[in-house]
Amino acid sequence: MTVLDIFLIGVGLAMDAFAVSICKGLAAPGSQGKTALVCGLWFGGFQALMPLLGYLLGTTVSGYISRYAGLVAFVLLCFVGSGMIREALKGGEECDASGADISPRAMLPLAVATSIDALAIGVSFAGYQMNILLSIAIIGVTTFVISAAGVRIGSVFGTRYQKRAELAGGIILVLIGLKLLLGI
Repeated sequence: MTVLDIFLIGVGLAMDAFAVSICKGLAAPGSQGKTALVCGLWFGGFQALMPLLGYLLGTTVSGYISRYAGLVAFVLLCFVGSGMIREALKGGEECDASGADISPRAMLPLAVATSIDALAIGVSFAGYQMNILLSIAIIGVTTFVISAAGVRIGSVFGTRYQKRAELAGGIILVLIGLKLLLGI
């Protein structure tokens, strides 16, 4: 897996956090700087933590995973990506991100919910010879930047890009999974 692959995985994984950040920006137009920082730290931190936990879990069964690393990564990325695509294509819920509240009580469940898919991706990382610390740093920083930008976009444009971001993220994850399966 290349650094570009990890970056693109980070972009794909960040799309849920981006969608929530758009809602936070929409709900808190006056305090964008603080809201952007808080969202970036919570979402970026959890998007980095979850793949690390998944990687640690995956290394316990890495003997089984390494032989099938491409297939495992393909299945997990397609599972997560197709879920994001389904969610983006179905109608309904726009901003349900608990308004402008950026307290730990409000942010913790959102950070966990938007990063749970990264846990599964971390399991697939165990099958690859890779620098896990560099990988989680890339994913965390990418999510931080995208989430902070989401707050700004939400305050300016509203929810116009929320579903498109989720759809794009899902497509990116599926395509990376296909690339890894084919060994390209």
